[in-house]
Amino acid sequence: MQWIAERMGETTTMWVALGLFAATYLGLMIFSKARAYIALGAAALFVLLGIIPLGKVPGAVDWNVILMIAGTMGTVTLFIESRMPAKMADWLIEKSPNLKWAVIWLSVFAGVISAFVDNVATVLMIAPVAVGIAKKLKVSPVPAIIAISIASNLEGAATLVGDTTSILLAGAAKLNFLDFFFYRPPGAAHYGVGLFWIVQVAFVAATAVLFVIFRKDKQPIHLEERETVRDYMPTALLLGTVISLILVSFVPSEFRLGSLTLHKPAAINGIICVGIYLIGVLWYGLVKRNKKIILITLKELDYFTLLLLAGLFVVIGGLEHSGVVREIGELFAKIANGNAFLIYTILVWFSMIISAFVDNIPYVATMLPVVTVISTAMGISPAVLYFGLLSGATLGGNLTPIGASANIAALGILRKEGHQVKAKAFMKISVPYTLAACLVGYGLVWVFWSGK
Repeated sequence: MQWIAERMGETTTMWVALGLFAATYLGLMIFSKARAYIALGAAALFVLLGIIPLGKVPGAVDWNVILMIAGTMGTVTLFIESRMPAKMADWLIEKSPNLKWAVIWLSVFAGVISAFVDNVATVLMIAPVAVGIAKKLKVSPVPAIIAISIASNLEGAATLVGDTTSILLAGAAKLNFLDFFFYRPPGAAHYGVGLFWIVQVAFVAATAVLFVIFRKDKQPIHLEERETVRDYMPTALLLGTVISLILVSFVPSEFRLGSLTLHKPAAINGIICVGIYLIGVLWYGLVKRNKKIILITLKELDYFTLLLLAGLFVVIGGLEHSGVVREIGELFAKIANGNAFLIYTILVWFSMIISAFVDNIPYVATMLPVVTVISTAMGISPAVLYFGLLSGATLGGNLTPIGASANIAALGILRKEGHQVKAKAFMKISVPYTLAACLVGYGLVWVFWSGK
């Protein structure tokens, strides 16, 4: 099939690739329920037209990212089924003197959990607690659920396993778990403040906004029923995943063992995540004799997102192979005319606006290679652009009810409870919250990383 691309010529191939990508992206926006099939179909067309050779397809897919997402999803499902998160939420409620503090604590708890657990899963396990409190006090659960949702989205950018976009960034920039805390770019002499700490400052600023919004909600609350943890093994597995990812961060990419020279696998993080999930499967299958929970984890795996990413990786690989990514990156560099602050500002705020209406997974996956080209063309460290991209794209999803999957999940829970939430009601909380967080993140990323 490569002969098709050869007959079209380099320039024509680039335009065909760009046109096909534009049609694909439009399809992803319009037909959200068929995104995985659209991405896979586009990937097939890229191969059939010779835009990317068939032999390069396996290499275009970032298997480390795919395995990390799959393994983490399985472990998180076990964690939720153990009822440990609900037990932790009970403890927070006991420490809350009134509704305002309960909502604040639940949003903070959602943020903390979401730094290590998928955002949607976080909302699904914490939102019912807020609904229960609202029913007891006979108040609307809408504001509390919105606060939980947007807090979980914000903290998703804090760690390598917090969100799919973080995993994508780690794959593109070759970041390990500790790099999100303290990062030293290739060639740099010293470590710098990682994205985790910047997100925490932004989180504090955004939480301050919630104190203002919920300042009048002072109804006292009392916890009557308490959750019981079914099994502590999933908690150990989740902690084991985090600790293992930290430990493997210290292993060099190449090391000697006696007379042997060993190389750390490129997909080591993914292997760890899947391996620990499989330990959980063996635990419940052989020790607990509970095959039902294993089937639940397999059912809850987000195959749709995994297929979407696999297709997108091939499409983006085709854009890189055809030269489209290079041309787009160089165009951005020309627009900036050597002004690093200008291109950084455009990237952050454009990403935030786009992500308010479009799923940030395909957007971030597309922009990461473009950012690499921009940084090379302008001679600046990619770190400031990488972190700016992730900050804008992750936080931007909080602006609107459709900007993030967690928001959609939260509104779905409210709909089942008989509450139809209008965009205006959602954005009354989400907009000031997001702007506070994004302004802080925007400023701090530039302050810490513009000179790297």
